[in-house]
Amino acid sequence: MSGNGLKVLVVDDDKFLLDMYSIKFSEHDFTVETVSGAEEALTRIESGFVPMVCLVDIVMPGMDGLELVKKLKARADLANTAIIILSNLGQKDDVDKGLAVGADGYIIKATATPSEVVAKTIDIAKQKGISF
Repeated sequence: MSGNGLKVLVVDDDKFLLDMYSIKFSEHDFTVETVSGAEEALTRIESGFVPMVCLVDIVMPGMDGLELVKKLKARADLANTAIIILSNLGQKDDVDKGLAVGADGYIIKATATPSEVVAKTIDIAKQKGISF
């Protein structure tokens, strides 16, 4: 599977995970930007980076991922961006909350290998109508 330059923004406060997902998505020809928090994600987007996919953790210092998803979904320039929550919070209630704020998909970190995260991301992006 190749993303053919698909632009991905990964938002997580765990540097190890940012590095790991950056490597894994890059192996699939994705252009990857990583940021360590919600405010940094908004700044990156406001400076002109328009990702085709945003992977957002929920538990982060400052603004949490649910609030970030709401803000991303409200932006007209991201109308065609797939917003996916990538979190260790895996209870049904957590997933329901994530989808209720507008996430296009929800991936539980603890139950998905990095390769599975890439595959699920591609599937969700295709469901959103993003072509490769």
